[in-house]
Amino acid sequence: QVQLVESGGGLVQPGGSLRLSCAASGSIFSLIRMGWYRQAPETQRELVATITNDGNTNYAESVKGRFTISRDSTNNSLWLQMNRLKPEDTAAYYCHAQGITGAYWGRGTQVTVSS
Repeated sequence: QVQLVESGGGLVQPGGSLRLSCAASGSIFSLIRMGWYRQAPETQRELVATITNDGNTNYAESVKGRFTISRDSTNNSLWLQMNRLKPEDTAAYYCHAQGITGAYWGRGTQVTVSS
């Protein structure tokens, strides 16, 4: 089993920045990829960014150039640096981890971008 806990969400003005954090615990030695997803009310969940154990990253086109995903393997932490935030970035953001035998989700942290 793997447990994921997100933090760092909040209310920010358009053009501002936030950094989300995800702390992983449990059988974390089995994780091969981690990432961030988001879901706004009454919309489909979408992938934001992923990072593999070898450091390879990929991003949704809507966030390229604005968001950066990073991982600290020593502390088993995942971050999402979000810059130049837009109102359409408003959503619940979820940490995701892919293991050898299953996938895991955090409970989410709310990001609201509004003036």
